[in-house]
Parts: sequence; structure tokens; C-alpha cells
Amino acid sequence: MLYQSFSEKKLCYINPVATSVHQNTTKPTAYRAYIVLVKPPHSNANEDAHRQWHKSFLPSSLTGESNESRLLHSYTEVFSGFAARLTNAELDAMAKKPGFVRAFPDQTLQLMITHTPEFLGLRNGTGFWNQAGYGKGVIIGLLDSGIYAAHPSFNDHGVPPPPARWKGSCEAARCNNKIIGAKSLIAGDDSGDGDGHGTHTSSIAAGNFVAGASYHGVGTGTAAGIAPGAHIAMYKVCVARRCKQSAVLAGLEEAIKDGVDVLSLSLGRETIASFDHDPIAIGTFSAISKGILVVCAAGNSGPHRYRCFIGNDAQWLLTVAAGSMGRSFGVSIHLANGKSIHGEALTQKASTSSKLHPLLYSEERRYCNYDGDSSIAGKILLCEDNFSKVQQSKIRNIMSSGVVSVVCCSTTESAATPPFFRLPTPVLYR
Repeated sequence: MLYQSFSEKKLCYINPVATSVHQNTTKPTAYRAYIVLVKPPHSNANEDAHRQWHKSFLPSSLTGESNESRLLHSYTEVFSGFAARLTNAELDAMAKKPGFVRAFPDQTLQLMITHTPEFLGLRNGTGFWNQAGYGKGVIIGLLDSGIYAAHPSFNDHGVPPPPARWKGSCEAARCNNKIIGAKSLIAGDDSGDGDGHGTHTSSIAAGNFVAGASYHGVGTGTAAGIAPGAHIAMYKVCVARRCKQSAVLAGLEEAIKDGVDVLSLSLGRETIASFDHDPIAIGTFSAISKGILVVCAAGNSGPHRYRCFIGNDAQWLLTVAAGSMGRSFGVSIHLANGKSIHGEALTQKASTSSKLHPLLYSEERRYCNYDGDSSIAGKILLCEDNFSKVQQSKIRNIMSSGVVSVVCCSTTESAATPPFFRLPTPVLYR
């Protein structure tokens, strides 16, 4: 249970006797990563003493089958505890030791990804940006997939040196006054971004001004983050769009020690859990109690017809969601009867031709199964199905047949915008 008094913030742990220590179907002899909460050692214990205390709960330093290190992470800031590899039997034995509080299976969280600057009235040289000093002096810590430090959004023009209170280190390929911190909490990995998500979220939060930004000539303008003068500290906790809770907690631990002012987590679970059974909720409560604002994404699970799941909904978090999506690259196809079909362009090639072309739809080939069919030349194809990689591949394969354009129709509700991709022929998604 978590509570906050008016005079001070505290963590209170309750371990109900009736609650099972492990709630999973893993084989009793199989090793699995667990996040374990324990009572802290004596009040003046240093970090090494905490680590030794955590090790005292383990049956050995290495696993029996592959000689892997049992202790994955040791936590002192987010809470008193650790992450370790254990079997069910070993966890049951550990639960009987004095000082044990609770254990959680180490679960995998999902990465999450908006006219916010317009809504806030952010204009270069005027308004709130001027009043807030463009965020200069603020350190934003991001727990994500890493960062591509060479991206132009991370130039440090006009960004002052980091404040003296900063205790972190930077292990990126290029560190400067913009990227002052970068480290990986993934064993054997560096802080680089193989996914792009962390680079994306970092540039949204604190990307510097980049004039003439566009995507292949589309949407040309000046790109900037919400706090273009702020510093960035990246904590890599995700790989292949998957984020282990134990790594996220390790990132929280480092960020608190380093002295960040704001934490951004564009990740979360896709299932409901009570706060006392959610290690991330507990860890972020500790960050909040130390004066760090924690901003989390509400998730990618809405809107849906029957439900809309909102993640990261603990009261101490600033949970952010987009109520609408106003950006689109609109395109229309005009029919001979005077009606128009409106949708989103999936390619950058525009056509303003007024010439009419036959519109072809086949029930048998409704999923764009026209490979090798030369009769589609000069026609506009109407295809069904979600716009997936498989669908993209099919469209690429029929380009050589001389089609004029492709219209992809889907009845599936989705909050995601279909991605652009390079094709010599206009493609419309509806």
C-alpha cells in the first residue's frame, strides 16, 4: 500500500498472507526473473551494504543450470529491493526469510507513442517559451529505447552547460550540452537507438530548433521540442520495442541518483494491475517523493468501440494522452458521378490529373492479389485489408503492371496513422 502524509512522503509495504508469491504457470524448476521488495537494512547503510543485504536473500550467486548471475539489479532509490533469477521453489523459500515483503514476476512493458505546441501557444520569441526560458537548466530523463545522438534535433546551439547538481554520465556516440546523459541498462548493449522510439520521444520533449525540417518535402517547417533549451538524459531500458520492468526500475534508479528534474516514460502495461502490484507505480511514487515530476503515456489502446484502456493511471503521475489526431496528409479521388472519396496519402507522389481511369474491385482479389496480371494497367485498384507489411509487399509487386493508383480500404478501428512508404504510384488509405 502506498500513502502520503501531509508532512512527508513515505512508502508502506503490506504483504498479505493470503497472496500467492508467484502467480504464473512456469515450471517449478524453471528460472524466471522476479522483482523482489525487501525491508531496507540499517538506516546508515551505503550502496554496497544494500547490495550485500539483497544477495543474502539468494540461495547462491549463480543459477544452477547455466551459471548466470542471479542478481540482475539492486534498487535503493525506487524502493528497497532487487531483481533476480529464481525458481518457484527458491522464491517460496525466500518468502519465509525475515525482511521479505513481496515479489512480482518481471513483466514486459510496451513502448507507446499530438498539436500540443499549438495548444500551448509555443511561438519562438514570444509567449510561454520566453516566459519559461525555453526550458533551459531543466534536465529531462527519458526511459526508452536509446537515442541517435547525431540527429540534428540534438544540436546544442544556445543550450547552456548542465547545472552543477548533475551527477550523471554520457555514454552516447556524441555528447554535448543537449545530450548530457546516456546509458544502457540492458546488459551487453549501448545507448544507441535501434528502434527510433527513444529518439522520437526525446526530440518531442526537448529537441532543439531545426529549420527546414520535412519528410521528403512534406510538412516543411521548423521542428522543435516542447522544451528546446532543456537537457536530455537517456536511459535505455527497451530493446525490440519490449521493456522489462526490472530494466525500467534500474533506469529509474539511475535517473534519481543522477539528479533529473523530469522523467518521461512513453511505455506501460496493457493489462490492469492494482498499484501495490505494479512495481513501476511503486518506483515512480518514490521518484515523485524526491521532487521529480514523472510524465507517462496513457497508452496506444484507444479508442475502441467497447472499451478504452488507459495505462499509467496512478494519481501521482502526469498521464498524457491525445484526445484527437488532427494531422493527416489528405488526398481525394473524384468519381465520375461527382462524388469524392477522401482518405490519407501513403506516398509522397501527388497527382492533380483530371483524367478519369477505370476503378477496379474484385471480390476474389479484394486483398490486392493481382500479381502478374497485366490487365490492371491503367486502372485504379480498390483493395481491402489492413495496411500491413504484407499489403505493402503486394502493392510493390503490382507496380510493374502499370496501375494508376491503389485505394486501400479498412473497416478496422485504429488510433494509429498508417505509415508513409516509397512507391512510384499514389496510394490512398481509407
